[in-house]
Amino acid sequence: MKTTLKHYTVGEIAEGFIYNTLEGKGLFGLNGRLVIQPEYQRNYIYADGKRDVEVIKSLLAGYPLGLIYFTATEDGRFEVLDGQQRITSFGRFVRGQFAVKDAAGMPQYFSALPPEAQKRITDADILVYECEGTETEIKAWFQTINIAGVPLNTQELLNAVYSGPFVTAGRREFSNGQNANVQRWGLYIAGAVNRQDIWETALDWVSKGNILDYMAAHRHDTDIREVKTYFGAVLDWVGSVFTMVEKEMKGLDWGRLYEAYHDRPYDPAVVAAKVQTLYADPFVKSRKGVFEFILGGETEPSLLDIRLFDEPTKRVVYEEQTTRAKAAGVSNCPHCAIGTNANRTKIWAIKEMDADHVSAWSRGGATTKDNCEMLCASHNRAKGNR
Repeated sequence: MKTTLKHYTVGEIAEGFIYNTLEGKGLFGLNGRLVIQPEYQRNYIYADGKRDVEVIKSLLAGYPLGLIYFTATEDGRFEVLDGQQRITSFGRFVRGQFAVKDAAGMPQYFSALPPEAQKRITDADILVYECEGTETEIKAWFQTINIAGVPLNTQELLNAVYSGPFVTAGRREFSNGQNANVQRWGLYIAGAVNRQDIWETALDWVSKGNILDYMAAHRHDTDIREVKTYFGAVLDWVGSVFTMVEKEMKGLDWGRLYEAYHDRPYDPAVVAAKVQTLYADPFVKSRKGVFEFILGGETEPSLLDIRLFDEPTKRVVYEEQTTRAKAAGVSNCPHCAIGTNANRTKIWAIKEMDADHVSAWSRGGATTKDNCEMLCASHNRAKGNR
């Protein structure tokens, strides 16, 4: 890849700057010759009143903003390879779209700054490497760049590798903070819209976990109908089965659960009652497991990380302890067996014993056979959580 070092000023780059408020991204600079956010780029994430302000403070203080990279396109224009967060920040400020506070703590827009301060910003020198190369070379370089200390996440990198009409359409739908569905999505999906988390989830569900191959196969598709349809079907199914919304539903692998259970019939009223019953059960440690436990027919208590041992486990542990105790001539309650009273050799009936966690449940001990011991009722009550 060929690179040429050039000098621009903030004023030159910000000339003709256009920012799309609806989509939250910078579009053009250099009087239309610079595409600020090509589709392989991440969304603009500096509009938080902190990082965008720091960019302007750096310019006012005369600090360099660091190297920026452009790539030349076949039509004679440029695309921002690295630096779109910084460019969008100073472009928005020069166009009066946010303010910085002065020494007295008063917000100041660009137009209200003293002329010398405005000139300090617009005349600030920006070092730019103009790069020329094949698409493969450019994207390989893009993946190695650390943008202003915020590394690209996995989906942002995949957007870069497989940029094209499919990614463009996907980001327009799932990475748009103004989409009317964002609030609903947030009930079930963890993450941020502008960091591609919803888009990544939609792709994960429709591809059954194979996002990379799916994006490669659909890279040149002009619509995302299959993704939208499948994504909507999953969320509609969740909403029809679970008529309530609990905070623990957020971030569950609903795509996998949909594939496993969407062809089973459920009575939403019965499901709701079961959820409330399990939520009220003090022995249920994992509320996140409640939903899959119910969907699966309540056959996997391990999903609940439940505190109580089931009857088969208690029976097996009792039989093993009793066999060993009889052979040794001591009580089948381990605590009685080391005592000095009349119970030292007593064999208790299973109904006279309680299942106990060897390593206390309250301290992370698992409710598994290996962590179970049968104690007489008196010793179990005396032990507590120790």
